Amino acid sequence: MVGEAEHPDGDTGPLDGVTVLDASRVLAGPFCTMQLGDLGADVVKIERRDGGDQTRGWHPPTYGDSDESAYYLSINRNKRSVTLNLASDEGRAVFRDLASEADVLVENFRVGKMAEWGLDYADLHEENPGLVYCSLSGYGEWGPDRDRAAYDIVMQAEAGMMSITGVEDGPPVRVGVAIADIGAGMYCTQAILAALFAREFGDGTGQKIDVSLFDGQVAWMTYMASNYFATGDPPGRMGSKHPTIAPYQAFATRDGYVVVAVSSEHMWPRFCRAIDREDLVDDPRFEVNAKRVENRETLDALLDEELADYTTDELMTRLDETGVPASPVQSLDEVFDREQVRARGMRQSVEHPTAGSVEMPGSPMFFSSTPATIRRHPPLHGEHTDEVLTEYGYTEADIERLREGEIV
Repeated sequence: MVGEAEHPDGDTGPLDGVTVLDASRVLAGPFCTMQLGDLGADVVKIERRDGGDQTRGWHPPTYGDSDESAYYLSINRNKRSVTLNLASDEGRAVFRDLASEADVLVENFRVGKMAEWGLDYADLHEENPGLVYCSLSGYGEWGPDRDRAAYDIVMQAEAGMMSITGVEDGPPVRVGVAIADIGAGMYCTQAILAALFAREFGDGTGQKIDVSLFDGQVAWMTYMASNYFATGDPPGRMGSKHPTIAPYQAFATRDGYVVVAVSSEHMWPRFCRAIDREDLVDDPRFEVNAKRVENRETLDALLDEELADYTTDELMTRLDETGVPASPVQSLDEVFDREQVRARGMRQSVEHPTAGSVEMPGSPMFFSSTPATIRRHPPLHGEHTDEVLTEYGYTEADIERLREGEIV
């Protein structure tokens, strides 16, 4: 339970001693529980007997000659896998045993399904009043859309993300990773940590959390939504450009693209000096950001022509020397070969019993005394069923009977 660990010795995360029952699958929920696992929690992943988490079958690619889906491996480290048939009365009884001692429960079944099974917050709260119960869904637990199916691309379209993503006058574009799922998973993590904090400094009681993919994407509209509220005009697609800053975008070079971020007035003279166009500093059309935004079309045409003469390396050298924030547009092989990535531990590997050495991004959360760590490989399907049930008092005979009855 939270607070039971005495003094972390540098090898345990801030959630050491917290038990998480993970009844989620695919991406949003598993991304949340992976973060909790990275922070030191003991995450018990509940999977169906017939195949487990759907992402186990989302391949190619796989690692080496194994059947291990790269997708599944990316979001399920630091967990123990237990197979359980929740469609059976006895399977649900086992689940209630596990939930009775958990600090956190995360689930992303269809809204109402856990209640049908007698496993909703109200059903489990009485036996475990301290339980923090997080439900994750497409549209949330109330509202006219609550029963609609939800997928990341649908969320990006419905919540406005695709209306502002892509090239001007071009077709709408989906952001390249499933940000609706990942964003909702991050909101779940934040909400769970806040609820644990409230429990610890309150009366010890947990609470129900309701997070949806749709709400998360609407919340992520932030300044784009504010621009709309202020003007009444919905923003459109601008490619890599920024609606209120210029120049703040990607420019083509002779051999690639460079992103430039002239985000303040003192950056503008530096940028002009870097490209040998100091005559632009006091040009009345561009002398302040508001003018540069107002005259963006003229400025863009001028800079497109100017910067196309440089190679990417030549332009980056000039921008770095003058302190202008900039970067080449990098592919993932370039990203994960960067010394900065390695120095920060953002390229990690873990040994897997069938996939061999599995590489993955590291945790971006750093602590001075309670580090986030990668302690467990993404588990095999049902790898820890016997181990976990034994910890909860089940005997070998009990587990064999459950296995014969197709419960685990």
